[in-house]
Amino acid sequence: MTTVALPSAPSLRRLSEQARRVAPGVALCLAVTLAAMGVQGLEERLFGRAWIEGLVLAILIGTAVRTAWKPGPAWSAGVGFSAKTLLEIAVALLGAGLSAAALLAAGPGLLAGIAAVVVIALVGGYGLGRTLGLPHRTAALVATGNAICGNSAIAAVAPVIKAEPEEVGSAIAFTAVLGVIVVLALPLLVPALHLSQLQYGTIAGLTVYAVPQVLAATAPVGTLALQVGTLVKLARVLMLGPVVVGFSLLQNRRSAAAGETLARPPLHKLVPWFVVAFLLLAVLNSLGAIPHPLAAPMAATAKLLTVVSMAALGLGVDIRTVAKAGPRVAAAATGSVIGLALAGLALVKLLHLA
Repeated sequence: MTTVALPSAPSLRRLSEQARRVAPGVALCLAVTLAAMGVQGLEERLFGRAWIEGLVLAILIGTAVRTAWKPGPAWSAGVGFSAKTLLEIAVALLGAGLSAAALLAAGPGLLAGIAAVVVIALVGGYGLGRTLGLPHRTAALVATGNAICGNSAIAAVAPVIKAEPEEVGSAIAFTAVLGVIVVLALPLLVPALHLSQLQYGTIAGLTVYAVPQVLAATAPVGTLALQVGTLVKLARVLMLGPVVVGFSLLQNRRSAAAGETLARPPLHKLVPWFVVAFLLLAVLNSLGAIPHPLAAPMAATAKLLTVVSMAALGLGVDIRTVAKAGPRVAAAATGSVIGLALAGLALVKLLHLA
């Protein structure tokens, strides 16, 4: 007879303590989510459609709350949990809705194009930063954050190149605000350039900093844009490993004479679990291995968790941090994002994506 091991009393206590610790912040994110969905519903009643989607509204409302009031330590754990863990679960679940048609429509040349754009963004962003007078490490952090995945890439590369805390802080501060601006402005390209969902999803996936911001930038445009944008973005995330290794090799040359030992992030920092889960669920969905009755609940859960994580993202952004980042960092980051958008548009044209 098979017995099932139940959680021990200490384990249950730890889970209970963790739940109590994150509850206030999660409740705050849920409150922002409800407000965003309420405003979206009001838009639909008044105008017949939501001109600003709940995803974007959650960021805007969260940012407004954060700018007017800084949540204290009692809220930070839950906000961080919502911004990270709930988002990772949402991204993983999105894989279950990824259609094989989206992958086929993107074409095999897209992966090579993504790698080329990342390399161009790294070299161009670093060169721009140095031209603007940024120190070597600050320029490297800004270029890496723009080229791959924002704060996560900055955090992964920082110990490898031995960046100072102030350099990391200045790179992260402006990208947090600029990322929200890009999310709000990028959908304007659709009517201006008459982009299809496939084209826009590709450009958004190549341009936007972080995974949650890609979801916010693409969801209002359509399902295909969301799927392609997420796929392209996660392909960029997978470039983090090779980029960190490359920086490590370059830094080894700089540090060899001094005999310094370099810190290297663990494997799970280079290939996040949710990327693997997303790809696994996408494969299972393409093979028809996910039962159809589960598809709708998984999609609904992913959507809800995404909006909650958007609220948490907004609650972590204080627009006043722009002033702290410094004009040269701001110019370098802004120029790099514009360059990424142009590179994405060029790739769409080069691959003849319909």
